[in-house]
Amino acid sequence: MSFEPTIPSTGLTGWAFLQSTYDRQFEHFNKDPILERDNEYFMENIKKVKTAEDLVSDYRLLDVALNAFGLASEIDSKAMIQKVLEDGSEADDALANKLGDDRWIDFTNAFGFGPGLVPVTGLTYRMQEIADKNVVQSFEDAVGQQDVSMQIALYAERELVDLVTFDDEGEELSITGQWLNIIGQPQLQTMMQTALGLPSDLALLDIDQQMEVLQDASKKRFGSDDLTMFSDPEQMTKLVNTYLARSELDAYQSSNSSASLALSLLQA
Repeated sequence: MSFEPTIPSTGLTGWAFLQSTYDRQFEHFNKDPILERDNEYFMENIKKVKTAEDLVSDYRLLDVALNAFGLASEIDSKAMIQKVLEDGSEADDALANKLGDDRWIDFTNAFGFGPGLVPVTGLTYRMQEIADKNVVQSFEDAVGQQDVSMQIALYAERELVDLVTFDDEGEELSITGQWLNIIGQPQLQTMMQTALGLPSDLALLDIDQQMEVLQDASKKRFGSDDLTMFSDPEQMTKLVNTYLARSELDAYQSSNSSASLALSLLQA
């Protein structure tokens, strides 16, 4: 990409700058010629795709498709991707449901190659949604090249509320369902653990124990374990600011620990 987002500093100061300049920076990024060509290719050719194998066989199409869901790093796992697409997500034993990352479920649902489904690759508006998501995800990835915590914060602002409000059938999620969705999204799980002051190895516990710890910590920090509270912009701001402040503190402490260790080794 020829345009790199400008982030003058880390932490809350850098975040405030990114927020205030987001629209202008995103507009410039959206005009990147490589990004424009990739999306044009996708829109011109995705309608020709009739099977999962067709999609996996076209590297440029697959790159846009995966990147739209934050899965671009998996592009070389073609056999797995094809199976994810062909399995769909309806069956409990479908591969997308076993991977522990709900982005795969969103990915397979976006194309409709699963058993008994009709592919939606011919629906221009559905494919345009994927192309648009590719731009947003690409911008967030570019931000992440400079500051991963800000990339995660942008993703949370974009996805968290929808993720904890309704299920795939449009029914309101229970509080248990809300937290299961958070645990199923690696970026949001990281954000919640950090914002709540929980250790990264929490993920080593079984799902029920993770949810219990997360819900208890959320009640203490935010006064509730009902994640729909973040539909309130003030609560979302509080979550993001807490996460960014803790991330910066963790990075500072880690840097100091590394420096102290290096000094001790030199002195020894």
